[in-house]
Amino acid sequence: MSLARLARVVPVVLIVLTGCSSAADRVSHEPATGAGAPDRTAVGGPSAGTPAGAGRHAAPVEVEIPSIGVKSSLMELGLNTDGTVEVPPPDKGMTAGWYTGGAAPGESGTAVIIGHNDTRFGKAVFHDLEKLTKGADIRVRNSLGESARFTVTDSESVSKDFFPTEKVYGPARGHALRLITCDGELDADGHPVNNLIVYATLD
Repeated sequence: MSLARLARVVPVVLIVLTGCSSAADRVSHEPATGAGAPDRTAVGGPSAGTPAGAGRHAAPVEVEIPSIGVKSSLMELGLNTDGTVEVPPPDKGMTAGWYTGGAAPGESGTAVIIGHNDTRFGKAVFHDLEKLTKGADIRVRNSLGESARFTVTDSESVSKDFFPTEKVYGPARGHALRLITCDGELDADGHPVNNLIVYATLD
């Protein structure tokens, strides 16, 4: 999916959709290029003009979080034709995705990995993300076989109506990683009302 749309947007915060579905997955899906039908149940997105990592040479292919038993390949997530961020399709709930509009994990800047909590198929890759504690390890391997190790510094559960866009997607000093999934109670349509965001920095 082309990221050119971001460059054409006026320099204000662009609200787009990322995240995961409810367990019941009672949301309409539209066809999308690449990753499949988008799941439009969580809020958050990059600011227009948010720079990708400098000097990119290898894409991330795997994320591992030993303390909660996560080991997943990474699909690439771009933008849908309407400007919303792609998310892994519900039938790929055990696979996380890397948002290609930001830095690659290990590069200078902000890298974002998105995964489902639950889908209609059951528990998904980031179901236990809430169990991560400060100091936990996150490891990301790229296509060259190189690994970047991150340490969790914080986490928060926020309302999707007040998603901290700049804090999550905005420029960061050093090498930052954000993990995003859904969280909280279900609304009347069966969708989680919050996003869980985990913050980590490169060791």
